[in-house]
Formats: sequence, structure tokens, C-alpha cells
Amino acid sequence: MVQSSAQDVDQYLAEAPEARREALTRLRALCRQELTGFREVMAYGMPAYEREGPGTGEIAFADQKQYISFYLLRTDVRDAFVDRLASHDMGKGCLRFRRPEKIDFELVRDLLRATATTPGTPC
Repeated sequence: MVQSSAQDVDQYLAEAPEARREALTRLRALCRQELTGFREVMAYGMPAYEREGPGTGEIAFADQKQYISFYLLRTDVRDAFVDRLASHDMGKGCLRFRRPEKIDFELVRDLLRATATTPGTPC
């Protein structure tokens, strides 16, 4: 995993490779739009979104060496979308998009909405 030393998400995006910056910026915009009641932080060298109150990250994304990762840290949300996630490259808690132009932003939006709608316990 590639960890950034960026102090905030603006710096993180500015340091991202140009070929991926647009997709990462779009992921950020979706997170900010859909995750009302969450705060944006840098955690483990990547942008993360914590629900106000408990301060535990539920969503994150990162520019990795060979792909963009979208971390979905709630197993209940992953379980609810198992059919739609089946065709994607999925790790234990993340979706991997090897090509920025192949990011399924509609799926990401739906995952964000499901995360924001109900509180849950991150894995």
C-alpha cells in the first residue's frame, strides 16, 4: 500500500498522478456530497470519512501503485450489495479500479448513500 504524507485531502489530490487526479477528485466530490454527517480526514495516508461522533472511518479511497482503491469498511453495506460487487475486483474491504475510466461511479454513489443512511460498525 502506498501511503501519502499529505496533511489534508487537497494536498493529497495535488500530489496524485495527473492521469488519476480527475477520478480521485470525483470520488472526493461524491463522498462530500453523499456522506452528510461525516467529516473528511486523512487516515493511514489516505482520504477517509468518519461519521460525526464516534470518529471511526467508514469510507476511504487511495491512489495505489497499480489501481485506485475505494474502501468500504462496513460489512453490512458490502453484504447488501453483494450481487453488484460480484463483477468487480474486490479485496477484503476495498474495490480496486485498475483504470480510472472504469470506475463505476453509480455503484460508488449507491454504496455511499447506503453507508450514510444507517449507522453501522466498521470492520
